[in-house]
Amino acid sequence: MTPPTARPLLEAPIELTVVDRVDGPLLFVTGVEGAGWDDYVEIRGGDGRTRHGVVVDIDHDLAIIEVFEGTEGIGTQGNTVSFTGAPLQIPMTEAWLGRINNGRGAPIDGGPPVTGSLRRPVAGSPINPARRDLPRNPVITGISAIDGLTTLVRGQKLPVFSVGGLPHLELAIQIAAQASVEGARFRVVFAGMGMTNPDADLVRQGLEARIRTGEATLFLNAADDPVIERILTPRLALTVAEHIAFELGHHVLVILTDMTSYCDAVRQLSSARGEIPSRRGYPGYLFSDLASIYERCGRLKDREGSITELPVLTMPAGDITHPVPDLTGYITEGQLVLSRELHGRSIYPPIDALASLSRLMRRGAGPGRTREDHLPIAAQLLALLAQARRAEELAALIGLDALSVTEQRYIDFGHEFESRFIDQGPTESRGLDATLDRAWAAAGALPVRELTMVTPEQIAQHRTRSGPNSTASLTPADPPT
Repeated sequence: MTPPTARPLLEAPIELTVVDRVDGPLLFVTGVEGAGWDDYVEIRGGDGRTRHGVVVDIDHDLAIIEVFEGTEGIGTQGNTVSFTGAPLQIPMTEAWLGRINNGRGAPIDGGPPVTGSLRRPVAGSPINPARRDLPRNPVITGISAIDGLTTLVRGQKLPVFSVGGLPHLELAIQIAAQASVEGARFRVVFAGMGMTNPDADLVRQGLEARIRTGEATLFLNAADDPVIERILTPRLALTVAEHIAFELGHHVLVILTDMTSYCDAVRQLSSARGEIPSRRGYPGYLFSDLASIYERCGRLKDREGSITELPVLTMPAGDITHPVPDLTGYITEGQLVLSRELHGRSIYPPIDALASLSRLMRRGAGPGRTREDHLPIAAQLLALLAQARRAEELAALIGLDALSVTEQRYIDFGHEFESRFIDQGPTESRGLDATLDRAWAAAGALPVRELTMVTPEQIAQHRTRSGPNSTASLTPADPPT
């Protein structure tokens, strides 16, 4: 990506002193010429306070401004409304790391504002395809279900599909707290949108260690914050991430949660502007709007760093055809799907391995990147799991006793897979070797002749190192059925 040309904020081309009308968080100002949508505005009210806002609509000479701090104390007289003539710009500096900010970049950790001489607009732009490098090498999350079966690759965008009531926020926090890359500098940018106060506190506590060491920065937009701030939050976070990655040379993981809350804010703002709605009330440009966020991650051919995105979204009523997950799936490179059934059985994280996919896994796993047996054992586990699901469905129809011995062993494998491979503690971080050894241990619930996607050499090398209990299940064949 070619960074936007750095420049200071423009001299205010428009400065007005009369507000036509105040309605909730909105100011209606007439006599405005030359302003545009998303222009940043500074309001000095008659009460002496300075507030900030964004132009959300323009109708001839009427500008509608949403005020971040609210309009309490602002009348129609005695104000100074200054239009900067440009979108919101923020300083480009490493000082963002170690800080906790609200959704528009103002500190909420008690520290001073982040300052710097170099400023860039938060709108940004997608990476130029001609300058893109292929994503490669893994980001190790410490979570077996991800590292083993749906490996996250540096420069990838891999969303988490969830529903209300599932621990998607806890999973996002755990990934942000544990993730790392081998032999390189790694940083985390966490953007929360529409968060409740308890959820925001949970994020702060979970990432406290990384914040303290200057490895992470938080941008937290609360549920009662202005809608326009929710739209700015992911763009602000990505603008900071671009500087850290492509100018300072770090590998950056950007976590965006909840993108459904973001899209609802886009819908609200679109409705306020009087735009014609499309599917389920969302604007017709939602696809391109989401693409303007998701396509800001990746690698550059001539830069050391990378940006990896992990958007989290909740599917209303679990509907994967809802516009938000549907459009997200078209833009991103796979998905991690959380399961109500696994959560109901107290399996954490409740990642449905068969519904989840990392389309770039082969670029981040295998010889020279992880372990030579990684891709074969991952493919083998998924194939065995599919057979285990089939056996469970058959048992529900005809009864467990009517199944063959092999089919019963597949059901045992399914339980072993969930308990020994998927299930882990919310603060437990597993190394990649430990994850792959657990994969071999889970496969040990089946006879060797069922392992058709790994070589005899790999079986001989890895089954013996897969855990203290694995040798008990190294049965060469089933007894006759």
